[in-house]
Amino acid sequence: MKVQENILSLIGNTPLIRLEKIVAGFDGSFFTKLESFNPGHSNKDRIALHIIEEAEKKGILSDGDTVIETTSGNTGFSLAMVSLVKGYNCILAVSSKSSNDKIEMLNAMGAKVYVCPANVSAEDPRSYYQVAKKLHKELKNSVYINQYFNDLNIEAHYKSTGPEIWEQTAGKITHLVACSGTGGTISGCAKYLKEQNAAIEIIGVDAYGSVLKKYHETRELDVNEIYPYRIEGLGKNMIPTATDFDIIDTFIKVTDEDSAYTARELTRSEGLFVGYTSGAAMQAVKQLNQLGHFHNESVVVIIFPDHGSRYMSKIYSDTWMNEQGFFENANQVKNKIIYI
Repeated sequence: MKVQENILSLIGNTPLIRLEKIVAGFDGSFFTKLESFNPGHSNKDRIALHIIEEAEKKGILSDGDTVIETTSGNTGFSLAMVSLVKGYNCILAVSSKSSNDKIEMLNAMGAKVYVCPANVSAEDPRSYYQVAKKLHKELKNSVYINQYFNDLNIEAHYKSTGPEIWEQTAGKITHLVACSGTGGTISGCAKYLKEQNAAIEIIGVDAYGSVLKKYHETRELDVNEIYPYRIEGLGKNMIPTATDFDIIDTFIKVTDEDSAYTARELTRSEGLFVGYTSGAAMQAVKQLNQLGHFHNESVVVIIFPDHGSRYMSKIYSDTWMNEQGFFENANQVKNKIIYI
């Protein structure tokens, strides 16, 4: 019989899909690595499985132990899913910026969830970083995944996502565009791809309000760059060691508003129901195209990290979009819901 042993065997080997309407008139060919095809609907399935299995190999995880992590939602869901299948407890410290959809999904997956204030410093005891560390110290037989400072985050994508992209493009890729949060996805993919062809350009996407772009350019953490922003899973107010800044060629920043519009545009034009960070990645490509960054021979791969279902109360809610003032500044197409 053609069956999978469990849902974890479906992680990886996500499709590469050609983009058409949203890139009409652009120079080059554009493709998305659609990570929502992972069973947990995001690229974070890859690191969750890899890190947990490495912990098992080292003998630091056994039946009944507890997995603890700091997350904006997607890593948490993936860890909760893997933990359920493998028989571990799961405790997650989540930013209050995470959508209610994500938080409720974590709860539905059996995780214990601590919702922590988003707009505090990383050193604040209420921050989701410090809450996770405190829980790990207090709870015996627990493992703190610590994705922001875990080299296995990079390794997971070096061993899976990067090779998949190289094979799927038959080695023709010229540009990789990926959002940078923990930095594991972009760094792992970049490491593998650069080993195959050092000329491939690696472009990181950052948010206004985040420190990553300036740190890449100056190697200095400028706290004046930090202010609240809405995009989840993108940018940081500290420097994660899971980001290899030396292997990333350039960063480009995108706004909350443009990224939200572009996510909705992707859904309406390509039929790809993608998340907020995917909209940010596509928005970066649009901005780069306007700057003449690509040429006719460009083969551009854009990583779309997760699924739109996790943002129903945010970017796919007209109410939320109106509350942010987003509809005031553009002739944006709204949903058409008619009650009889």
